[in-house]
Amino acid sequence: MKTSVIIFDKQDITRIGIESLIIKLHLHKISFVDTKSKLVQSLVSNPNSLVVIDYTLSDLNSVDGLLNISARFPKTHWILFSEELSVQFLKKMAYDSAFSIILKNSNLLEIKKALSLALDGQSFICSQVKELLSMSDSENTRCNDLLTITEKEILREIALGKSAKEIAVSRNSSMHTIVTHRKNIYRKLEVNNSQEATGYALRAGILDTSDYYI
Repeated sequence: MKTSVIIFDKQDITRIGIESLIIKLHLHKISFVDTKSKLVQSLVSNPNSLVVIDYTLSDLNSVDGLLNISARFPKTHWILFSEELSVQFLKKMAYDSAFSIILKNSNLLEIKKALSLALDGQSFICSQVKELLSMSDSENTRCNDLLTITEKEILREIALGKSAKEIAVSRNSSMHTIVTHRKNIYRKLEVNNSQEATGYALRAGILDTSDYYI
């Protein structure tokens, strides 16, 4: 059983909600942090903790940074509790037993279950994340089966918002060649425009949301 809970989230409503649920589970040692340095200080004092963290709102700069802290404090369990997490991020974290993953729009029963299991050091993955990973694996397999290496590279550039002219220049190709590739990609993936192609690339893990929102 974890001896303390550290809530790392900048949204007041989330902090209050998680604190309320934890109190109902009869665990009273709860602390709040809002920076990486404060998190580490808290873990030095309480290494046998549960950390509930919104990674997307934190000042952690990379997945590796998060994993490094996790490795430094092996008795700590983590609940990643965010509104949205990229497929590539989820694939890195979903199979690490130190982490549970739940989305902020998950139902209350799942949130309670995640907290209860995590307090005992057991991992939990919410149904939405499982479905997203399953869909991603399916669409990634479909991409690998249908698209050539060149087409996947061009799909990624389309998803990054590049025009056919920009892609042609970066690949030292003609506009006609890029337009032909684009038509073939849309036909194979059964999408109609760049927005649908971008959505497919994100779901398939070809493009990370961190790249997309730069």
